[in-house]
Amino acid sequence: MPTVDIVKEKWTGSVREVTLGATAAEGGTRTRVLTIGGERTLPGLHFEGALPHSTALAIEVRDRRPDDWSPLLRDAWGAVLDDPAEWAKAAEALGADLIYLTLSLTTVDGQPNTPELARAVVRKVLGATGLPLAVIGPGQAEMDNALLLAVAEEAKGERLLLGNCEDKNYRTLVAAALGNDHLVTTKTPMDVNLGKQLVILVHDMGMPPERIVMDPTTGALGYGIEYGYSVMERLRLAALGGDSMTQQPMLVTPGEEAWKTKESKVGAGVPANWGDWERRAINWETLTASSLIQSGADLVVVRHPESLKRLKPLIAALSA
Repeated sequence: MPTVDIVKEKWTGSVREVTLGATAAEGGTRTRVLTIGGERTLPGLHFEGALPHSTALAIEVRDRRPDDWSPLLRDAWGAVLDDPAEWAKAAEALGADLIYLTLSLTTVDGQPNTPELARAVVRKVLGATGLPLAVIGPGQAEMDNALLLAVAEEAKGERLLLGNCEDKNYRTLVAAALGNDHLVTTKTPMDVNLGKQLVILVHDMGMPPERIVMDPTTGALGYGIEYGYSVMERLRLAALGGDSMTQQPMLVTPGEEAWKTKESKVGAGVPANWGDWERRAINWETLTASSLIQSGADLVVVRHPESLKRLKPLIAALSA
């Protein structure tokens, strides 16, 4: 029988390796670290180049019980939602690779969050789990700066991933990370050039590329995921083609995006052919996440414990 030669692309570039967390020997308290990136080809194409690290999975944990989450999520996590430390321990027990701690704009009684509260919750979560930790601000520039500066000082040497660096607040966050041995994540709208430009600005402040993770932003299934997928794909192709400032590992948050959609949030007053609410909602998150994994995501943040369980065999199959 005739043989068929497999056509192989020869890439000149690679994705940078970035390591999150620090063990006791490295000046931190983590029991394990997480290294992402290092790819020399596109997802799943092992015959073409090295793919040294599987896509990592993170669980999003809030600093207090979220009041805007679906009842399905609240039921799935139960009482641990009232204690971020217990929530983080539960996520670690499920097999998460990283805890993605999101700080709230206000406390449970509606008062503005404070640096002191942010310090306390980060210290509590660090004491409850040995996993690497990402800490993300509430998304308001002034509050992000105040809270994350305190967090960076409180967890000095732990090599946290601090975010999100955006065009209006990256200077303070980068300075806090540089001064306390942390990493940062850059977040931009879905645009290749904007994503690259923010990495350049952060790097120009002295942040080593090996301490930058890129969040190119994504939409959920049915809500702009095609464009987000194409942006991630173009970033990865540019990185493999040798463009240095697109060679950062990519973080995406399909959990946040998928649970915003009506299909996930609403269980009543919808067409009968939408089917079972819980099944539909979990599928929405896992299908969004699985698409992004295949577009080059290195770190994927989900919310539902069942989604984490479903994604693990997919990643294992792509890594086999």
